[in-house]
Amino acid sequence: MSRQALGKGLRSLIPQADIVNRSQVNHIEVDKITANPFQPRKHFDQEKLEQLAASIKEHGVLEPIIVRRVDEGYQIVVGERRWRASLLAGKKTIPAVIKDLSERQMTELALIENLQREDLNAIEEAEGYRILMEEFSMTQEEVAQSVGKKRSSVANALRLLSLDAKTKGMVANGSLSRGHAKVLLGVDSVKLRQMLAERVVREGLSVRQLERLVKEKPKKRILPQREEDPELQLLQEELQRVLGTKVRLDYREGKGKIEIEYYSDEELERILDLMRG
Repeated sequence: MSRQALGKGLRSLIPQADIVNRSQVNHIEVDKITANPFQPRKHFDQEKLEQLAASIKEHGVLEPIIVRRVDEGYQIVVGERRWRASLLAGKKTIPAVIKDLSERQMTELALIENLQREDLNAIEEAEGYRILMEEFSMTQEEVAQSVGKKRSSVANALRLLSLDAKTKGMVANGSLSRGHAKVLLGVDSVKLRQMLAERVVREGLSVRQLERLVKEKPKKRILPQREEDPELQLLQEELQRVLGTKVRLDYREGKGKIEIEYYSDEELERILDLMRG
């Protein structure tokens, strides 16, 4: 996404190395700066931070961060990673451009900067859009214009927030791609969705392979489970752990049946191999 695509007025607020006047740059004490409470990026890779800190020790901070004045200090608008690395490097000051910004502008710029650097995972991006809409009463169309995206892209990103917490966590930590997440949105059953997500990670399935699995899975009406005997439940869970798939154990007075689910010929062969010992 080019910076030409930014919303009206926002592009002029982002300093670029070739146009920043040196007189605009201040050297601010790092301990007078606080993080942006609306920062969409939640995860900062420690190893990469340490690498950046080593570079800063040797070469300094090459691109100034952007801050705004708050109370007796400053709040980061753009450049939290550089600030964190400067703290690690033991720097006392950091070059910064001070801007007079509202909370909404600060949030927009933080989101835009991360999108441009491709630093956000799909969930962080969606949360950034949600914050703009909920905290500042923006519509999807206004958010899209602000960050230079199509409205459909913003809408599709926001849909990911409807995933269950476990699946969202797998997207956020990189175990599942944005493409996998979009396919899993079409699976209504939370348990089935989580099982499919775990299988994607376990077997390294592509998005196309996951699509085929979802299409192959017969749609069944989910009935409420009857209350299980605790010992029977433990046995069922043990079978599921050993076989690595969903198992249903039906037991009535010394007889019953065991149902083992699988989603491809390869998985059936894997289960058979386990049973053969």
